[in-house]
Amino acid sequence: MEAVTNILTQIQSIVWGPPTLILLIGTGLYFTIRLHLLQIIKLPRAMKAIFEKEEGAGDVSAFGSLCTTLAATIGTGSIVGVATALRIGGPGAMFWMWVSAFVGMATKYAEGLLAVKYRSLDENGHIAGGPMYYIQNGLGEKWIWLAKMFALFGSITALLGCGTFPQVNAITESVHDSFGTPVWISGLIITIAVAAVILGGIGSISKVAEFVVPFMAGFYIFGSLIIIILNREMIPQTFSNIFYSAFHPTAMLGGAAGTGIISVMTSMRTGVARGVYTNEAGLGSSPIVIAAAKSNSCVRQGLIAMTSVFFTTIITCTMTGIVILTSGMLNSTDLSGSPLANAAYNSSLPAGIGTYLITIGIIFFSFTTIIGWSYYGERCMVYLTNSVKCIRPFKAAYLIAIALAPFLSLEPIWLLADITNALMAFPNLIGLLGLRNIVIDETHTFFHQRTPHTAISLEKSESESETVICNG
Repeated sequence: MEAVTNILTQIQSIVWGPPTLILLIGTGLYFTIRLHLLQIIKLPRAMKAIFEKEEGAGDVSAFGSLCTTLAATIGTGSIVGVATALRIGGPGAMFWMWVSAFVGMATKYAEGLLAVKYRSLDENGHIAGGPMYYIQNGLGEKWIWLAKMFALFGSITALLGCGTFPQVNAITESVHDSFGTPVWISGLIITIAVAAVILGGIGSISKVAEFVVPFMAGFYIFGSLIIIILNREMIPQTFSNIFYSAFHPTAMLGGAAGTGIISVMTSMRTGVARGVYTNEAGLGSSPIVIAAAKSNSCVRQGLIAMTSVFFTTIITCTMTGIVILTSGMLNSTDLSGSPLANAAYNSSLPAGIGTYLITIGIIFFSFTTIIGWSYYGERCMVYLTNSVKCIRPFKAAYLIAIALAPFLSLEPIWLLADITNALMAFPNLIGLLGLRNIVIDETHTFFHQRTPHTAISLEKSESESETVICNG
């Protein structure tokens, strides 16, 4: 197992090297500039659009689509991932998470817009969309190899990366540590609960997400705010440390980190990687469910899509990071991951309450990520096989992976998740840059047209699939 871990570590360092970081940040920065800071200027409109009712072609409501997106993104990365990033990259990692989220909002907007513009109908009449469809239908048939590459990596990520192993492992370990529940019992309960939801398809997944996501996010944010208020005297110094550490080598106290200096590059790489892991901007996963939204406007759905990055990283992850940093546990202990988060939350709350808050947060965050990624993987497999007959076998394999997850080692699981994330990002980002003018033109037309925005229509694509076209 150690040999496998070493190999995965080397691969991870390559796929998350400077080229990937430059491509991720560069793509988001390009859209930020060309769209004139749309993620700031149009954020109020995007927030308003979340609660507006709009009918159109699609399988779920726009709000349901957003909740499903958040369900898949607000996972263990929002708690365990942030704590790990701060341990590895120091306080400065928090700054680089914000940077990745800021430019990532523009990237996610572009993904959402293209997802609705180039979505198709499968043989059952259900919406099929995502990077594989906007690559094929937008860039043309000669790019099908790139679309298939994305779908392949997306399927692997769902089965072996973000969707199953890290999430299930996080739940079972957290529940075992907090309540003493045997790992196999937790794993069995998770498998049964996931089966009950995903066998009902995207409609069932979105309904669960609409109920669970607002509750779980509100519960976690409320508890975090209480701790931040209690530690308010430390907030100015905390933000000072974040900004200073982002640009200067940081000497950490506390056992594991006290062995040397955390470099600026380590802080940047860790912060960006964790930021992308939590909000998935640039990975291309979210557009798969964004495409299923009932919407008459690809631009409007793009605006709603970009709010997921704001809610996930700017709000939820920031809450975790500020609690950990204001608690002082990062410098006074050698803890990392979930134990670090537990210690930070327990340091300001009555004994045990912090542990329950973290445990409940991990349970809900991870469970919703599992059900969200099942849909992503399913749609990728449908594209690869060009048939909906693969859905049942895929769901069976997905449930088997969930059942096995509690008994696997955690370190290689996280490494594998990081690697598959990066492999998804490359074809998606190439597609986004190749269709950049479409994104800019659609945005300009929507915000500057003098006539009412026209509805989408269904037209046959060159591949004879039904393609939903966004006019104006």
